[in-house]
Amino acid sequence: MLGTIVNTGAILVGGLLGLMFGQALPDNIKKTVIQGIGMAVLLIGGSMALKSENTLVVIASLVLGGILGETIDIEQKLQKFGQWLENKLSKHGQGTSFTKAFVTASLVYCVGAMAIMGAFESGLTGNNSILYAKSMLDGVSAIVFTSSMGIGVIASAIPVFLYQGLLTISAGLLSGVLSAQVINEMGATGGLLIVGIGMNILEIKEIKVGNLLPGLFIAIPITFLFSRLHLGM
Repeated sequence: MLGTIVNTGAILVGGLLGLMFGQALPDNIKKTVIQGIGMAVLLIGGSMALKSENTLVVIASLVLGGILGETIDIEQKLQKFGQWLENKLSKHGQGTSFTKAFVTASLVYCVGAMAIMGAFESGLTGNNSILYAKSMLDGVSAIVFTSSMGIGVIASAIPVFLYQGLLTISAGLLSGVLSAQVINEMGATGGLLIVGIGMNILEIKEIKVGNLLPGLFIAIPITFLFSRLHLGM
C-alpha cells in the first residue's frame, strides 16, 4: 500500500499548492495549460489504446462495460458522492464546480495503465516504482487542476486511495490469472477511456467515461475467451 499512500499524498499536496498559489496565475494561462494537459491526455490514451493486440477484446469490453455501467449508473453515483462532499467541504458559491472537478480528477487519476499496472505490481511483487512515477505526474497535474477547477480535485484523493488500494490487495489473489496479455488488453481499454477523458477536458464531446469503467475488468474474461476461440482483429 506504500505506493498508493504516496500517490494519495502527492495529490493532496499538489492540490493544496494549487489552492495556495493558483490564484497568482491569470485565467488565460490556466485555460491554455488545461488545454495542453487535455491534448497530452489524448496522446497518452491513444498510445495506450494502440498497444492492443486484439481490438475485438477492447470493443467487446467497452460495449459490455457500457451496458453494465449504464445499468449501475456509475457516473451518477460519482456525481452524487461529489455533491455530498461539496455540501460537507466546499465553500459557499462554488456550486457544481466542485462536483465537476471531483469527477474529472477522479477519472484522470484512476483510469489508465499506470494506475492498474502500478497497483498490481505493488500487490504482486512489492515494487512501487510505477506508482511513484504516477505520483509525480498526479502531483504536478493536481496543482494545475486545483488552480483551475477548485477544491474538488483534492477530494479525488479519496477514490484514488480506495481504488488503487483495492487493486493492490486483490492482485495477490489474482496472481495466477493476470497474464501479460490480460494486462495489455486492460491497459488498451483504459487507453480509450483516457481518450474520452481528454475529450471531456477539451470540451469536444461529453462522454460518460465513468459508466464505461467496468470495461476495464470485463477485459479479463473477454481476453481469455477470445484467445481460446482464436478470435482477433
